[in-house]
Amino acid sequence: MRVVIQLRPATDLITAVTDPGTRVSPADVVGALPGFDLDHDFEPVAVPRRTDNPNYSMAPEHTAVVIRGELDDDPTTHQRVSELAMVTGVFADPTIEPVLTCGGDPAVGDWHGVGTLLHVSDLANAGLTGQGVALAVVDTGINAAQVDRVRGGHMTIDAARSWNPSGVTGTAGKFPVDHGSMCAFDALICAPNASFLDLPVLRSTRQGQTTMDGLLSDALAGYAYLRTVLSDQPAATRALVVSNSWGSFSPDWDFPVGQPGNYSDNPSHPFNVIVGSLEAAGADILFAAGNCGRDCPDGRCGYTDRPISGANSHPSVLSLGGVDTTNQRVGYSSQGPGRLSDRKPDVCTYTHFAGSQAFGPNEPDTGTSAACPVAAGLVAAIRTKWSATALPPAQLRAAIQRTALDRPATGFDYDYGYGVADSAALLADLRRTANRA
Repeated sequence: MRVVIQLRPATDLITAVTDPGTRVSPADVVGALPGFDLDHDFEPVAVPRRTDNPNYSMAPEHTAVVIRGELDDDPTTHQRVSELAMVTGVFADPTIEPVLTCGGDPAVGDWHGVGTLLHVSDLANAGLTGQGVALAVVDTGINAAQVDRVRGGHMTIDAARSWNPSGVTGTAGKFPVDHGSMCAFDALICAPNASFLDLPVLRSTRQGQTTMDGLLSDALAGYAYLRTVLSDQPAATRALVVSNSWGSFSPDWDFPVGQPGNYSDNPSHPFNVIVGSLEAAGADILFAAGNCGRDCPDGRCGYTDRPISGANSHPSVLSLGGVDTTNQRVGYSSQGPGRLSDRKPDVCTYTHFAGSQAFGPNEPDTGTSAACPVAAGLVAAIRTKWSATALPPAQLRAAIQRTALDRPATGFDYDYGYGVADSAALLADLRRTANRA
């Protein structure tokens, strides 16, 4: 089975792994482990420890290192590796896949209408266009030419700060037209001037698998890289928005709930830890809630209840459900409660509209896969003037929640979260708060 192993090697190795300018091979970190086939192409990843709420420490005495590989399926081997002195955990490395839709219904409205609903002209008039904001799309890669052709504009790909997982070749902004192109297109609705970081994590593969079968360990490595992007930004203008329209659909892809290596329900899984640490450092992280809604679940959905799992339900992320342009929840949008945090999804945004044409000229942008980057674009627009230093991610999430348009009743519910994101109400709320400061 594919796993990630968390270790506490010697202090000098931990220091080397945390240094972006130093290359450390997996073999440098760990020697031969019984029954474990080390992946020599996966660079070790440093994972911080949560020291208190909301702080994480990357000090050598707190930091762990993650490697990946194949572990013998024999439970005795698993137990023996887990008990080694330097090993602090053996965790699932489940397949992650895009959150596509199960529905074949035609589009409801188009991306211009979504822009109207989100008051993009008012945002632009206020100078909120995403200018200077880094917007990372963690997906299958972006094809900027496709996006520009359909939009009739020019998107900015920040190739210097983009990142490929090991084994993935290709150039930022020039990947085949696919799911990631749809996500980029939808984020541009509210943030046409954002700088896009292309992280084609879902193009990672393992032997015998296909593209679109990404590995959670590659997302882990990508997030570790994004931490360096964030720390390199001046504090006064710090702004990094991370859009994730993917998830793990089935408990069959994971260790059982309650087992220490589990991902879906385990806040101590290294990926869930690094998500929390990146948010605490100032990144706005958004995840699609998933397409396992009870009315029209995706065929891959394997959870009998609480399908919003793992990082998609993390308390430090904005989890997005989907509505059409009439503000009606789409039947495939996953309902809460979430597995890591009960009150999920947080809010809904728009999906199932004519937009990117990534899957054909007559195919809508669908799923909570579209809703997530639509919201990411809105967050990036806000970040044009409100940096993460001035308005921490948790405060911005709270503002999005309290200004959401209630659907169908007042307050939180597991279908719509706090309601449909309302950009006009959000902007008014932020301005009032700024005036009181």
